[in-house]
Parts: sequence; structure tokens; C-alpha cells
Amino acid sequence: MIVVSDTSPINYLVLIGAVDVLGDLYGGVIIPPAVASELSDEGTPDAVRRWFASHPDWISIRSPSHELSEPGLHAGELEAISLAEEIGASLLLVDERRGRNVALAHGLRPLGVLGILDAAATKQLIDLRLAVERLTTTNFRASQKLIDELLRRHVRQPDKP
Repeated sequence: MIVVSDTSPINYLVLIGAVDVLGDLYGGVIIPPAVASELSDEGTPDAVRRWFASHPDWISIRSPSHELSEPGLHAGELEAISLAEEIGASLLLVDERRGRNVALAHGLRPLGVLGILDAAATKQLIDLRLAVERLTTTNFRASQKLIDELLRRHVRQPDKP
């Protein structure tokens, strides 16, 4: 499986202590240079910069040979979508709605942080309730309805007397 990632899924997974699920789920993740730059930027949270400075071997960096021209997308999204399309990626890890829509328009399969956590919970790689609790302490945005549905699918409710 070939997986390309934008910045935000890696960023949030590092912040909640669940980034290793990417290696466990996909074996490897390819990022373009713009994503590498964003992960090491001084404005990026310290935990993310430290993680990226000694990132695991399952992260590789590869440049796309062309770059899409799509207004409203940042450099990381543009390079990630371009690279994913170019190499025929099975998945594109991206959270932002505009990026997901452009990816879909280019025939790619986008998956965000909640989808990654869903897959990890299905394989029992994480404590989903704890991961979601940690995610809510970041600036991650998702509807409460979507989060509740994810938890409902994976977290067993206590038996009622």
C-alpha cells in the first residue's frame, strides 16, 4: 500500500501520542518536501519538530515531478496531492476539507485523522477514547456528531442495570 501524507494528520497524531499507528497500519508513509518543511518549521509545535528531527524509517521524503495549481491550498497539500496522484497512492492522508475535495476530484482516496484513528481502533492499536480525549485538547476541528459516531462504533458502553 502506498500512502502519502499532508502535514496535519502527522502533526495531530504526534500531539496525541499516536503517530506510530501510521507505521503499524501502512508500513510506510511518503511525504513531499513541503510537508517535511512544515513539520520542522519553527512555528510547528515543539513535540512535532522533535519527532520529525528523528523521524522513524517508515517516513520517506519524495518530491513530485509536477505540482498542481489549485487556489486555496497550501504548499504541503499541493505537493502531497500532486505526489499521490503521480505515484498512484492508495491513500492520501489529509484533513482540510478543501484538500480532501481536490484529492477526490483527482481520483484519490483521502483519509483524515479520525479515519486513521478508526482504522487503528479496528485493529486494536489504540485506546480510542483516550486518543479522542487527547485530540480535543489540540486545535483539531471536527463535528461532535462525527466524533460521537466514531466512539459509538468502537467504545463499548457499560451495561445498564
